[in-house]
Amino acid sequence: MRRVCGVWIGLLAAAIGLSALANESVAKRCGRKARGAVTVPAQCQVAQPAKVAEKGKAAEPAKVPGKAKAPEKAKAAEKPYLSEPPKVEKKAEAPEKAKGIPAAAVPVPRKDLGWVKRQEQFNARVKQGHVDLIFIGDSITQGWEGAGKDVWKEFYGKRNAVNLGIGGDQTQHVLWRLANGNIKGISPKLAVIMIGTNNTHGSKPEDIAAGVKAIVEKLRKDLPQTKVLVLAIFPRGPNNQDRLRQLVGKTNELLAKVGDGKTVRYLDLGPKFLEKDGTLSKEIMPDLLHLSPKGYRIWAEGIEPAVAEAVGAK
Repeated sequence: MRRVCGVWIGLLAAAIGLSALANESVAKRCGRKARGAVTVPAQCQVAQPAKVAEKGKAAEPAKVPGKAKAPEKAKAAEKPYLSEPPKVEKKAEAPEKAKGIPAAAVPVPRKDLGWVKRQEQFNARVKQGHVDLIFIGDSITQGWEGAGKDVWKEFYGKRNAVNLGIGGDQTQHVLWRLANGNIKGISPKLAVIMIGTNNTHGSKPEDIAAGVKAIVEKLRKDLPQTKVLVLAIFPRGPNNQDRLRQLVGKTNELLAKVGDGKTVRYLDLGPKFLEKDGTLSKEIMPDLLHLSPKGYRIWAEGIEPAVAEAVGAK
């Protein structure tokens, strides 16, 4: 009997020992005895029971461990042009192309400092007021301050006259000046225009005439009380066979039709500068383009009747 009990006790002890060893093995595998935080294998995780639903809310389902989701790939930087080509705005057409207007009749400024400075001087002068007579043109008009200064003093010194001529100007440059201060705030009795010879280097007679007409229209619009005297472009070159002289002649034929003979008048002084055979004397134009003192006197005397009528006797 004692032997039987001893056998049972031995078997029971062996079973307890084996159970302890098994539990210890499982614990090691699941990391229960490891110190610090470790990654727990999925097979060792125990499903958590579903949370009991709060009043009025649905119960959350039990969380079942699974494979972690791979992080989303970083979005590519937003670059609209990768999916859609950049929009390129159409370049605005030049006014003359868009409307069929020649370049000679479209206001354009010059960038050279001398021109800019003289333009500013004109604006400063007209701001002072007391302007009864203005001369509009290029270097030939500006020459009243050079070779023509004595004649200017004699004819216009006491007539509140202003010289608005700039060397090298073409009709489009004059148009820009008129729109940017040269006639702002004044109301002269007469405006004398002599412009267009510099356009002959690159423009057709029709285009040059259109530029001069645009100047007349600008004056009539901004200075409705001012009479306008449009002079034919002065002859240039040695004789009638000169190519630029011929361009000037064709342009003047078109300019002769401008105006109404009252508010806007056209006057051709060309024959007064030429010899009977059509040649141009260097005594009148030393470089066959710009006037000498004698040439400026011919100019002043030639327009005096129109000036006296509009402004009064000198």
